Amino acid sequence: MSDKRKVIIDTDTAADDTIAILTALHYFQVEGVMITGGNVQFDQQVENALYTIQVAGKSGQVPVYKGYERPLMSIGEQEHRTVEDVHGKDGMGDSFFDKAVQAPEKGHAVDFLIDAVHRNPGEIHLIAIAPLTNIAMALKKDPTIAPKIPHLYIMGGTNNALGNITPSAEYNFYVDPEAARIVLHSGIPITMVGWEMCTQYSIMDDADHEEIEALGTKGSKFFQDVNRVVMRFNKSVHRLNGTTHPDTLLAAVAADEKIMTKSNLYHVDVETAGELTRGYSVVDINNRLERPRNVRVCEAIDRSAFKDMLFEVLKAIN
Repeated sequence: MSDKRKVIIDTDTAADDTIAILTALHYFQVEGVMITGGNVQFDQQVENALYTIQVAGKSGQVPVYKGYERPLMSIGEQEHRTVEDVHGKDGMGDSFFDKAVQAPEKGHAVDFLIDAVHRNPGEIHLIAIAPLTNIAMALKKDPTIAPKIPHLYIMGGTNNALGNITPSAEYNFYVDPEAARIVLHSGIPITMVGWEMCTQYSIMDDADHEEIEALGTKGSKFFQDVNRVVMRFNKSVHRLNGTTHPDTLLAAVAADEKIMTKSNLYHVDVETAGELTRGYSVVDINNRLERPRNVRVCEAIDRSAFKDMLFEVLKAIN
């Protein structure tokens, strides 16, 4: 038996999600991976997760479950906005890796989550690095899981800062804000790492990438491959000088909360109706709404400690 904490990862697997998965596999006992519609075409996301597990040397040891392909409120064949321009056509920096050996499981991600939580009450932490559709649907199907989940770590939203898909919204909350609202009001203890934490603390610039290349491991090569397109996109669109790692930052915070050097409990909600602000996360810093404080919001990170954790993960994969 492992003495590592148990987690389930919910992901829309593209470039940074893969490094977050590698980080979680390094520091946790990963009970399973759920796929939610998000970054790129759904079946490609499934394949990316399976391939990432293979890169970590754990093929066949971590089940991958397909979840909801579209947001809660989507109708008919309506598609959400995918972001191949950010991550490459395959979501992996246009690497077009060989097909993974492992296949996805037959069951649905939501049923897997409900079953796993009931079998391990109080033991399974959730690492959410995708739109929150699967987790919201699990809570709707079986609300009794909420008190059995000790902690939910969410990469999503912003803390009164610029979004990354629209000026007002971060991608995961923007794709399915209704799901985000359900999850934020679930009563589960939540830690949220927003997009502004990523832009302030997670960027790996050209010099960092040279250091990563110098590691010379299979892990470091994979990191460079999957982040190839993101580097170009960030420099031209976001005007950020390097690759962004929001999901990996979240996984690192979940693994070692000491790297989160500042956080506070606030009331957090999500705008679902605004013409210009759909997906905007309201973080009520001054308690103007006088509503219950439901989310611990990460406000600062020890950047060098995060980088050390990332390098440890990449060095370990040979």
